[in-house]
Amino acid sequence: MPLPNKMDKEILSVINRALFHRQAPVHILIMNAIRNANYAIKAITHQNATAEMGQLYHDIIIMAVRTVDKGVINVNKNESWQRLKIHAVPLVLYMRKGTDGLHEMRDEFDAESEGVAITAQVRWVANPPTIRESRQNGENAASSVVLVVKGNKVVQPWVMRGIKVDGVW
Repeated sequence: MPLPNKMDKEILSVINRALFHRQAPVHILIMNAIRNANYAIKAITHQNATAEMGQLYHDIIIMAVRTVDKGVINVNKNESWQRLKIHAVPLVLYMRKGTDGLHEMRDEFDAESEGVAITAQVRWVANPPTIRESRQNGENAASSVVLVVKGNKVVQPWVMRGIKVDGVW
């Protein structure tokens, strides 16, 4: 069930009042609150406030927001997501009927890359029927895929050394 649609300013106000009453530093107060398409509330703080500072007031924020929106269950740090394009993916291993091959590839990424959180479905860059046809004609033996990974710290080592899939870098 979708969460009730509450005014962003009302959520902003209850968080700031609760933080003020708990004597939180002024720069931790919320400057803006926006509900995104997934019904998550994105709160923007002052540029000098870190996510760790906000986490210190986790329980206060949750209790305050629940007075306006009972559907709020957690406060999380801001996360960055990086899109990775991987070239030279062997079609013989991963081009199958439907998306079975891509699901297997994702499972292999998870198994061979400790600490990696792949958030979305792995996708072929080109149109799968076109890739399949060029493979059958002997024109291409490999193609490119795109995946979304949580965190820049995870992506940088991959960019430097490559990605290990099916035991091969």
